[in-house]
Amino acid sequence: MSVEINNESGIEVEVGRVQRLAAFVLESLYVHPDTEVGVMFVDETSIERLHVQWMDEPGPTDVLSFPMDELRPGRVDAQTPAGLLGDIVICPQVAEVQAEAAGHDLQQEISVLLTHGMLHVLGYDHGTPEEEAEMFGLQRDLLLSFAMRERSR
Repeated sequence: MSVEINNESGIEVEVGRVQRLAAFVLESLYVHPDTEVGVMFVDETSIERLHVQWMDEPGPTDVLSFPMDELRPGRVDAQTPAGLLGDIVICPQVAEVQAEAAGHDLQQEISVLLTHGMLHVLGYDHGTPEEEAEMFGLQRDLLLSFAMRERSR
């Protein structure tokens, strides 16, 4: 897995953890090991600009996802083809506020946002109650499995 990380936010991010989580999500969803994904951390001004440009919504947001090759999760017997998964843009400043409200630390919130963004670039959505239940259930399961793996490291 190629996970390209660029931090332009001015806030320290645990890059190693981000890389491990991204690889874990791709591996768990049977995405080809030669697949590439980009993760960018930006400030509130930059994410607000992207939010307006691509979603036509005002104000900063926490995470935006930009799928490229429209890859979908594979199966244990059939991985996805290799390709460019896309880009995930996260705003640590917004994540910090959300982390405080949720009662956990910034790095944990970044993990939630990264997993959420990766599921979006893999075709998951939460536009209907059924889609929301599927996506958020999978997101929870991935984060719990990753946390267990991290504890055993």
